[in-house]
Amino acid sequence: MNWLDDIRWDDQGLVPVIAQEVGTGDVLMFAWMNREALARTAELGEAVYWSRSRQRLWHKGEESGHTQKVHDIRLDCDNDVVLIKVEQLGHEPGIACHTGRHSCFFQRHDNGRWAAVDPVLKDPQNIYK
Repeated sequence: MNWLDDIRWDDQGLVPVIAQEVGTGDVLMFAWMNREALARTAELGEAVYWSRSRQRLWHKGEESGHTQKVHDIRLDCDNDVVLIKVEQLGHEPGIACHTGRHSCFFQRHDNGRWAAVDPVLKDPQNIYK
């Protein structure tokens, strides 16, 4: 049996994926993968996601150069969420978010509003050309 058959794919053939930094434990981002994206991630050792907005495979860093080297791929107890432990490459410190921040989870709830609490490490206009 193919290891991909063990995953509980949603009705669109996708599974949610959490990217966690291997060194710090920081949650960098949340994305989606289809079978091909997960198979290519395992094969390449770099994160490949399914972009719902572009409706195509998205090799993380293909435009920005901020790739994710995969160290570990895990599946949760219900077989419906994937966790990948990655090393964020391309900038020091690593930039995973399209806003130029380390993590996509940079907003914190504060007295009924969302406040950006992590700095922009690199201006997105200098990342995406």
